[in-house]
Amino acid sequence: MMVLEFFIWGAWLPLIFGYLPSLGFTAGEQSWILNAFPIAAIVGMFFSNQFADRNFSAERFLAFSHLVGGLSILGLAFIKAPAPFWPFFLLMLVHCLVYVPTISITNSIAFANMKDAKKEFGVVRAGGTIGWILAAWPFTFILVDWDKVHAANPQGIKEWLGTVLASGLTGQALQDATKWTFIVAGVASLILAAFSLTLPHTPPKRVEEGAAESKLAWMEAIKLLGIPFILVLWLVTFVDASVHQLYFNWTGRFLGTPVTSGGVGIPGNWIMPVMSVGQIAEILTMLILGATLKTLGWRKTMILGILGHAIRFATYAYFPTSQALIIVVQIVHGICYAFFFATVYIFVDEFFPKDARASAQGLFNLMILGLGPLVANFIGPKLIGETFMHAGLVDFKSLFLLPCGAAILAAIALAVFFRPPEQKQEIMPGQPAMAH
Repeated sequence: MMVLEFFIWGAWLPLIFGYLPSLGFTAGEQSWILNAFPIAAIVGMFFSNQFADRNFSAERFLAFSHLVGGLSILGLAFIKAPAPFWPFFLLMLVHCLVYVPTISITNSIAFANMKDAKKEFGVVRAGGTIGWILAAWPFTFILVDWDKVHAANPQGIKEWLGTVLASGLTGQALQDATKWTFIVAGVASLILAAFSLTLPHTPPKRVEEGAAESKLAWMEAIKLLGIPFILVLWLVTFVDASVHQLYFNWTGRFLGTPVTSGGVGIPGNWIMPVMSVGQIAEILTMLILGATLKTLGWRKTMILGILGHAIRFATYAYFPTSQALIIVVQIVHGICYAFFFATVYIFVDEFFPKDARASAQGLFNLMILGLGPLVANFIGPKLIGETFMHAGLVDFKSLFLLPCGAAILAAIALAVFFRPPEQKQEIMPGQPAMAH
């Protein structure tokens, strides 16, 4: 279930940023299409996630959502350039609105059917990261220049395989073939829709006494911002989430751009596998996160996570012609995710009393899945398509130094102003704690 859940998202996200301009969408239209997911995430936090949890059996809601979502994203593959904005945007919005709640629904199904969630959930959730990685690899065979392969007339399976892997699509041919990312995502979604019906029955959660107050939990969460170090971490999380989303916005296009035009020159069929190196590193980094937190503490670990973005974008800016180095630096993605985002979630769980944790997690999810990506998706297409575009070429160096600088400033702000209390659970919602 988890493999398929994140396979769907991982199939279409990495290449859509370079695909939308080829369909003729303006920078503003691209931003709205890209923001269908953050909009759905924000809607999910305040409404759809709770609505689904309380009114439908989880496995049936999962099946329905992936049926509708699968058909919606399949429809995107059949919209050709020059593409009309509204049909494309609405199909993407429908897909995202039904997909986003399934992220929490799959967690609910997993938790409801585990004997020991603390021991078992980590293994199950790792399936999601594996699914994202697996989504990249079919495209080494899909985004291939088959005319070139046939012309080479390779003999034997070894020579044929080598020729195929070395014959990635480029230019307009690559853009045209990117529609297959939606087809693969759609097929995976329909498979998960069918598979969901075989999952254990997980009934809707009953509304417990006092649940009326919980509907306003987000208002209670806002009060947490009265705690100085929480406000600092929340604002830094916004910067980090924005920078993180800009990585997805720009990396695929940067990797595929020819060296003569300032890019890396990675063949089209290898762009997604190269980016998947980051997810592989994420799994490995999560394994050492506990030891790192014990050794370095909260602040230093988070600073390392933020500086990972600075290192990656600096490498992009100053060493674009070194393919090997650009591929290796993708490993930093694991540090960026585990040492900051995962650490933030653990910090909230450790520091807040049980009745405040859900509100606090929701507060940071609003930044990580909602507002951060929302802002990045609005400015990303404009920056790469207009501000740093000169004579038809992107000034990648200047472009990448922008998020690099933002990450450095965020790390400095965290180092100077983030001072949590030394003891766990010294804070309560609406009661600012004195920093030690």
